[in-house]
Amino acid sequence: MKRNIITTALAAIATCAVAQNQNIAYQDQNVRFTVITDGAIRMEYTPDGQFLDSKSFIAVDRSYPAAAYKVKNTPKTVTISTDRFVLSYTKGSGMFNEKNLRISSTKTKRKTDGKQKANNPYTTSFSWHPGLKDDANLKGTYRTLDGYDGDTHLDSHKMPLEDGLLSRNGWTFIDDSNGYVFDDSDWQWVNHRPNEGKTQDWYFLAYGHDYKKALRDYTEFAGKVPLPPRYAFGYWWSRYWTYSDNELRNLVTKMHNYDIPLDVLVVDMDWHYAEPSRGGWTGYSWNRRLFPSPKGFLLWAKQQNLQTTLNLHPADGIKPDEDCYPAMAQWMGIDPATKKTIEWTASDKHFMQGWYEKVLHPMEKDGVDFWWLDWQQWGNDKQFPNLSNTWWINYTTFTDMERNRDTRPMLYHRWGGLGNHRYQIGFSGDAIISWKSLDFQPYFNSTASNVLYGYWSHDMGGHMGAHSIDPEMYIRWMQFGAFSPILRTHSTKDAGLNKEPWVFADRERDILHDIIRQRYQFAPYIYSMARRTYDDALPLCRPMYYDYPESEEAYANRNEYMFGDNVLVYPITSPMHDGISIQQVWLPAGCDWYELSSGTLLRGGQTVERKFQLDEYPVYVKAGSVLPEYGKVENLSSTSEPITVAVYPGKGDSSFTLYEDNGNDKHYAHEYATTLLTKRTLNDSTIAVTIGARKGTYKDMPANRRYTLKLVASTVPASVKIDGTETAYTYDGNNLSVLIDIPDTDCAKEKTVTIAFPKNAAPVADGLIGKFRHIQQGCVAVKSRTPGFVFNEQLGTMESTGVAISYAPKEAAERIEAFRRNYANLKQVLLESGMEEAETDKFIQKAY
Repeated sequence: MKRNIITTALAAIATCAVAQNQNIAYQDQNVRFTVITDGAIRMEYTPDGQFLDSKSFIAVDRSYPAAAYKVKNTPKTVTISTDRFVLSYTKGSGMFNEKNLRISSTKTKRKTDGKQKANNPYTTSFSWHPGLKDDANLKGTYRTLDGYDGDTHLDSHKMPLEDGLLSRNGWTFIDDSNGYVFDDSDWQWVNHRPNEGKTQDWYFLAYGHDYKKALRDYTEFAGKVPLPPRYAFGYWWSRYWTYSDNELRNLVTKMHNYDIPLDVLVVDMDWHYAEPSRGGWTGYSWNRRLFPSPKGFLLWAKQQNLQTTLNLHPADGIKPDEDCYPAMAQWMGIDPATKKTIEWTASDKHFMQGWYEKVLHPMEKDGVDFWWLDWQQWGNDKQFPNLSNTWWINYTTFTDMERNRDTRPMLYHRWGGLGNHRYQIGFSGDAIISWKSLDFQPYFNSTASNVLYGYWSHDMGGHMGAHSIDPEMYIRWMQFGAFSPILRTHSTKDAGLNKEPWVFADRERDILHDIIRQRYQFAPYIYSMARRTYDDALPLCRPMYYDYPESEEAYANRNEYMFGDNVLVYPITSPMHDGISIQQVWLPAGCDWYELSSGTLLRGGQTVERKFQLDEYPVYVKAGSVLPEYGKVENLSSTSEPITVAVYPGKGDSSFTLYEDNGNDKHYAHEYATTLLTKRTLNDSTIAVTIGARKGTYKDMPANRRYTLKLVASTVPASVKIDGTETAYTYDGNNLSVLIDIPDTDCAKEKTVTIAFPKNAAPVADGLIGKFRHIQQGCVAVKSRTPGFVFNEQLGTMESTGVAISYAPKEAAERIEAFRRNYANLKQVLLESGMEEAETDKFIQKAY
């Protein structure tokens, strides 16, 4: 007999053990199948009819959203089908095996004309049975980069990257049968599974090449990726160095003096006594020789709008010379007079409660914002042999913050395994300083997204293995860092590995300054994309195959990635030759791409060879994008910074939703605001940009905000109107951008800017911005080598074209035409200026 069942369920997050909802498609004495979504199913076998409804370490949600499925129940088999898969099980045949269980892809629907839908990401067919090897897994991540030179360890073994949640085969199998579960106490704790070793608890994801859906489906039972505090996306300063209070104050002052924004101050292990006679590797007592008033130091950091994190190596327990020892000993029922070391056991709930309440909470009250949990010792717990210390410390620390403070939970530690996507940020450890390490990290970020571990923090510039810094390598690493989840510098305790920007040569320092500034420029965009990670399970750094799953180039170019929805990045990870890096960049079809460094609009659907100097790197924005950006900010603490709405060159209409919240409270799930930014093409020479009325509310939300509209790589407009009223604008000639100031206005009101351009105006998004900069840099270099050199009329006007246009925008077309004419004959211009042949060749090499 055939029967169809379509079930509905309310989406909910389980906070304790709950019964499975009505998405149970089939259940008998030994088997239960629960449809999670149309692309995910849970499969359980138990010998005694007792099914597990408790949370496991992987699966923390047991109440699922509405799901549509059909069940065919015959005396011999049960068949469950959705739009994505068909499951068949032989009833009464015992534990799942390759003979009694099959899952296959649902046949692709076809159009009425019989043709398969083009570019359908669901068309990948599969037939799975237990034991089938996934030979096309796209990989996940690994606990640490400690000791790795790229993907090769110092002992010569290759990194065993774990399998991820995505496969080109179109399916993923997850076996949770032997994983630990949580008990139902107020602070849920590790517990053994009932009938351990005798049950099966499996999950299956069916997605074809719709990788984004696979990740969303996973979060329906494994939980969401939390949104980090806004400050996490700023610049982190970190160095393994014996800093004192005075030195850190001086360092921050220099950051201000050099106009370098900063959000997080990382203090490595020397904040506590670290000598063999006291403290050592593990310590909890401030070294008062360096920090005479820890509370005063932390208060000062708060006054600088800095967030402070301290390093912890907890493995050695709590020794009798620690300031916190008496309180902790009493908590554990130990007479402090015995001076017995309190051993570290992470699975001991009483010990861990004391560790937080008696040891860490007092320091948090003084001003420590979050903890760097630098666990490097034995892998698993001594009482629960399969309990990863890394995984468990991440869980207990994150949930302790959730339970005991008003600010947003965040930690900083290594990857512990599936389920750890709920407890971030990731600390990748002590990588070797090398081009090979730099070359591996973009790929490492991308595959980590395949397990939703999307917030890795790397030691930019590498950690160890050298005694001096190669400025070129470090700059390339920082350029990668600007478009990574977290931008944090760090290095081992070596005087030659000082990464303070001001210790570099002037040009290198200026480049580093601009890299960090660019990170802050994109902060509103980054934070909006981080919200997408929470809502839609789309990590910030995504492999290209998420968006282009049917393009072979998306898999072949493994270091190329999408940075959110609108930005493509391909870091430079090898040395320059003659001052130039050449990169083969794949630009996917479907849109054109704007190259930030040169100001060039490039056609999509091709692989292009592009050249980059040291201050340039391959970052591309989807043509026509409207992105929220910051101007000059010192940190990310404010909720009321002016916003720049940047409109990038490209035809057609576009939009972007700016996301905002309090930045550091726990209520972001429901307390937030969005503002829709849109660009509409009204005709061939007119566009309208609308800043929509803000929707939503959150604590400390500003009523008014100042906006600046920036038209990137734009011709000079004929007119600009704000809500119908003619208004002034400025024109940045060096960057060929229109800047329109929108006065401080009510965020609840929509604002529309209409820009009309001269008809038949020549486009300027053809690399002109880069050419301006190269000519200017070339002229500076010539004068530094030949101080008496005198520019002739042609070269002098070329060098000053950008600034001249800023002074007189109406002369832009004429000056640009003259620049192009001279640029086309640059060698002749240089020779006529009296420049020697060798100097001319050097100039031209950098100018093109």
